[in-house]
Amino acid sequence: MELLGPILAVIAAFVAIWLVLVAIIWLHRPSRDLALPALRALPDIVRLARNLLADPRTPRSQKAALVVLIVWIVSPIDLIPEFLPGIGPLDDIVVAAVILRWVGRRAGPDRLRALWPGTPDGFALVARLLRLPPQPGAGA
Repeated sequence: MELLGPILAVIAAFVAIWLVLVAIIWLHRPSRDLALPALRALPDIVRLARNLLADPRTPRSQKAALVVLIVWIVSPIDLIPEFLPGIGPLDDIVVAAVILRWVGRRAGPDRLRALWPGTPDGFALVARLLRLPPQPGAGA
């Protein structure tokens, strides 16, 4: 019985941390018109992260963040369960946006564009998600 108090405190701390993380994800969620296409772009986002990892110009700190991103996206364990309609995949999209925004600021939009494995429309979508400056002459 003496262990029940500390065990409950640890459980309460984990629940509180989970709630804070879910609230952060909810506050940083993309708009509905951006979320669904971004979800479809996740395979290309993982390939972009892999390409950035393979690029020798990528510093170690960015490589570590990219490894976290890839593991986060491919992991079957999620902060928000995928089966919840509408919000299930939000954690993958938000984490991808936050990490790629950080990496993209340092790498530059031209390097991201050069390493992008998908279509130009897909990159335009990711550029909107990452809040990158628009490409000159692009209709996105």
